[in-house]
Amino acid sequence: MASHESQTGRSSGLFASPDTSSFTEFLGAYSPELLPGRRSLPASVSAGEEIPHGTTIVAVAFPGGVVMAGDRRATAGHMIAQRDIEKVFRADEFSAIAIAGTAGIGIEMVRLFQVELEHYEKREGRTLSIEGKANRLATMVRQNLGMAMQGLAVVPLFAGYDEVRDVGRIFSYDPAGGRYEERDFHSIGSGSVFARGALKKLYRPDLSAEDAALVCVQALYDAADDDSATGGPDLTRRIFPVVASVTSDGYRRLGEDEVGALARTVVDGRYDSPGGPTAPLR
Repeated sequence: MASHESQTGRSSGLFASPDTSSFTEFLGAYSPELLPGRRSLPASVSAGEEIPHGTTIVAVAFPGGVVMAGDRRATAGHMIAQRDIEKVFRADEFSAIAIAGTAGIGIEMVRLFQVELEHYEKREGRTLSIEGKANRLATMVRQNLGMAMQGLAVVPLFAGYDEVRDVGRIFSYDPAGGRYEERDFHSIGSGSVFARGALKKLYRPDLSAEDAALVCVQALYDAADDDSATGGPDLTRRIFPVVASVTSDGYRRLGEDEVGALARTVVDGRYDSPGGPTAPLR
């Protein structure tokens, strides 16, 4: 049987002595067509609204960590493509990543980013700094620019615990791979304008982890109230937002019962105050 090297024409030396700690660079040298942004599309493809898209994501920093949350709806044009899609993921022990935009490419990018961080840790014997992780993700987003220009854009939100500074940090991106560090809170996706208004109203620098999670769910509810592509808590189907925290104890996804209790608190409160809680004027 012919060897893999003779079949592909690629050198097995890449496996024996890789010269990079970046899995993405290694894959680009060995099988570039496997990278999300390197795949060619038929000329007749119009990236359009028929491909499922995911929104909305929010993140809130609090003393000693950060909370990230995402709604569960994916849309294809004016249709609901999926009611329980997951958009918030563990990146590594001390960071989380979430995606808005083209769902399929976004989930693939998340998986590649997870392998990228694990590959670096195994090869170098240490983890990347949080800035290093954010920069690696920016490179991956930039590699998808060709797809983004055809309408298949993916915009991630990255957040994690900075072990050196003992704080939670949030990073946003544009489709061209620009990386920006956000202060206190941020949101992305089609409902982000409405979610950010809620975050601005409810954020306090002394939030506890529990209150930060509640603020995230309140913001997602406000986004769903005004944006048809964002799904609110579905109490009948028990479909609630995905909520995760990252602290010095690592990444933790809140359990279904925990998030369900937060969602019921928000929904119950809206009966008396449909616009949600208000911030004091002074």
